[in-house]
Amino acid sequence: MVSGPLGEVDDDTVEDEVTQDGPADPPTTEKPPAAKASKAGRNLPAAIGVGVVLGAAVLVSLLLVRHVFIGIVAVAVAVGTFELAGALKRGAGINVALIPLLVGGQAIVWLSWPFGRDGTIAALVVTVLVCFVWRFRGGIDGYLRDVSASMLTAVYVPLFASFAALLVMPHDGAQRVLCFMILVVCSDTGGYIAGVLFGKHPMSPTISPKKSWEGFAGSMLTGMVGGALSVWLLLDGHWLLGAALGAALVLTATVGDLIESLIKRDLGIKDMGNLLPGHGGLMDRLDSLLPSAVVAFLLLTWFVPV
Repeated sequence: MVSGPLGEVDDDTVEDEVTQDGPADPPTTEKPPAAKASKAGRNLPAAIGVGVVLGAAVLVSLLLVRHVFIGIVAVAVAVGTFELAGALKRGAGINVALIPLLVGGQAIVWLSWPFGRDGTIAALVVTVLVCFVWRFRGGIDGYLRDVSASMLTAVYVPLFASFAALLVMPHDGAQRVLCFMILVVCSDTGGYIAGVLFGKHPMSPTISPKKSWEGFAGSMLTGMVGGALSVWLLLDGHWLLGAALGAALVLTATVGDLIESLIKRDLGIKDMGNLLPGHGGLMDRLDSLLPSAVVAFLLLTWFVPV
């Protein structure tokens, strides 16, 4: 059997055609046109569905028992660490100390509950030290490279994520996390809509070609509005502080996106994983959230005291 434009053709039929009428036309090898991707480069229905499910899980945890949110952060840290380790291995042959990072990542997140920032920093230091020792087994070649990548992973995923867990610790922690979520959703939505409708000027063509200045402006506008309303209504803070928080988170989210885009381009990969339809891997969604969680915690702690 050989494949033709209308399906499969029997070999005997082709042979008869060659014998009676000369050589048969070569089978068509043209592929059907691929489905047109969205201008923003994502499967929108799948992305929306996944976003709704993840957002609902976080919201339910905050409404029922807010410390369950720490468990959600811990699961995200484990998956994100595994994805980043796999990407480093696939793209550059880097072997991070995966087991110490997985165990230490859980300690970094969970020790923030009883011990706050002191527990988080102590767990990070121990995790890094164990990574240094763990890599002894691999010998001299690539030691500095692998240990450096392990340190990057420890800071980038569990440490940054632990600030989201720290957000939920005060008595109004649920409102603080909800405020953070609203800002992220507003920024994402405004940037997506503005980028699709008006995006003409790439922000950084070599790093992230689909990210436009128009999309950034949309993110900034909706982020500041969402920040002003959420800080005022949920935390009883001044709306100007909320607008400033929104602007800061849009900046950190954009930088986070560009950082991960640089990492992926350096590794020669498109996505960190394929866990989430329409998004790629979980790390492809956490890229903007991780640095934003740090800034949200610091600004809310300094300017909206408990």
